[in-house]
Amino acid sequence: MPVSERVLPFGEHVTAVRVTGRLEPGAGRRPLVVLHGGPGCTMDYVLAIADLAERGVPVVHYDQLGNGRSTHLRDADPGFWTPQLFLDQLDSVLEGLGIADDYDLLGQSWGGMLAAEHAVLRPAGLRHLVIANSPASMATWSSEALRLRAGLPENVRRALDEHEAAGTLDSPEYQEATAEFYARHVCRVRPMPAEVARTFAWIDEDPTVYHTMNGPTEFHVTGTNRGWTIEDRLPAVTATTLVLNGRHDEATDACVAPFVERIPGARWVRFEESSHMPHVEEPERYLDVLDEFLGDDVRSPRTPSAEQE
Repeated sequence: MPVSERVLPFGEHVTAVRVTGRLEPGAGRRPLVVLHGGPGCTMDYVLAIADLAERGVPVVHYDQLGNGRSTHLRDADPGFWTPQLFLDQLDSVLEGLGIADDYDLLGQSWGGMLAAEHAVLRPAGLRHLVIANSPASMATWSSEALRLRAGLPENVRRALDEHEAAGTLDSPEYQEATAEFYARHVCRVRPMPAEVARTFAWIDEDPTVYHTMNGPTEFHVTGTNRGWTIEDRLPAVTATTLVLNGRHDEATDACVAPFVERIPGARWVRFEESSHMPHVEEPERYLDVLDEFLGDDVRSPRTPSAEQE
């Protein structure tokens, strides 16, 4: 399967893009554009989705501005990093690849928040929308993170509390305690897949976007996204929509429920053996679910939660 890497201009900056499969008309099915999470991650940890190209679906990945192989802007004013900036970058990728008139979109975690922001604008070329492991409100995300944290072993909770109070988030003990939460609610595959580790390494190398928009940890959203919500705008979405999460996901059922309840016709599939990354935790079933959904051009009624498998 052909893989091409290129850079596209985005204002004074560049976007690093990876295309798996062929985008030429008639070369395959409608392209799927994948938006990675964070804010501040990279495409690496969601590259497994490119295996859909073996089923005839060309897949587009790219690194969002400030991350990975795209332009880094460590000294940018915090106000520079907004959802609108990343919506503009998505539009530039769609136009740059010549696919803006006919495409599908998958957003994972923060990428799903961004995908929803794109979809409520009703872009003419968007056919299928996949919101994977994403909250519809940061208030719900924060409260659910604290609920999950309360379920950690007492010694782990104590380490988190003590180091947060002391401001020693870079201590080995705090990092170890955080890793326990990640092993339960972010990625349950051990050892951690290499592509996931690469994304975390990129964040460590330049945490500008993550720290600015989210904050220093998964537990407390203190950055510019802390008040974000899209719940009241979701009825505007007209694209055929699939919502995904994992049984053990930090994007809990409460986090994703508004997408299912408020987007007309939205379907919901839960991955029972997964947390926040079912694309690497249950990869074959994940691809099967996507393949079936993306091949269905007829809007289906919302699936009751009882059908979640």
